[in-house]
Amino acid sequence: MAKKEIEQEEEKPRETTVEFLASLAAVLVTGLFIITFILQAFEIPSSSMENTLLIGDHVFVNRVQFAPPTRWAGPLLPYREIRHGDIVVFLSPAEPGLYVVKRIIGIPGDRIHLRDGAVYRNGEKLDEPYVIRQPQEDYNPDRFNYRDNFPAASATEYTGATETWSQELPTHIQGGDLVVPADSYFAMGDNRDVSYDSRFWGFIPRENVIGRPMFIYWSFETPPNQYKQTEISQRVGFLLHTVIHFFDETRWRRSFKVVR
Repeated sequence: MAKKEIEQEEEKPRETTVEFLASLAAVLVTGLFIITFILQAFEIPSSSMENTLLIGDHVFVNRVQFAPPTRWAGPLLPYREIRHGDIVVFLSPAEPGLYVVKRIIGIPGDRIHLRDGAVYRNGEKLDEPYVIRQPQEDYNPDRFNYRDNFPAASATEYTGATETWSQELPTHIQGGDLVVPADSYFAMGDNRDVSYDSRFWGFIPRENVIGRPMFIYWSFETPPNQYKQTEISQRVGFLLHTVIHFFDETRWRRSFKVVR
């Protein structure tokens, strides 16, 4: 009996080269589909979201959750509207082609203003335990007043606001509040004093939103503004630095940390 079982086992057909390649192709297509339509890898470029997200944090972004629902997949996928407090990755309205990450403070219809750095939404002061404040080395009274008392303080060339936003801003103010229009969002960084956000360049159009960061899959100590280094020698130099210092400069404790 045992001999027959061994013979039957030996007679099982082996996977041919064509079948192996077909299986490999299926895996690659599935992975490509997930990376293209469901998840996207994204590196945090600036300190505007510290300490929630640090420069050099690498996150996976859920591209599906905030996407427009489709008829064929709508019931199967967890679509939902963008909410207060959501952290989103989006294409910058101020710098075309640049991916940015901020926290949603205002959704369509909300009335927003800041007083002495505190955020008020629809008349209520927000409790924001995630916000950190930074001591300022270079004091710019115009910029600081505009930043902390928005939109009561005027947007001038000295505040850091873009020219386009400076002209558009007054059209959205009602009774001292900024009113968020339809299909738009008002976002700010958690590192509130250094964040270049909706106060300086305006609303995020709905179509600019890419998705929501899910978790950090890798974090590496990265110099500020490394993303602005465009020369090949600079990129290759940092790549070599990463390889050499992978183990001692990886922030292991941040691995697989959920983004909230």
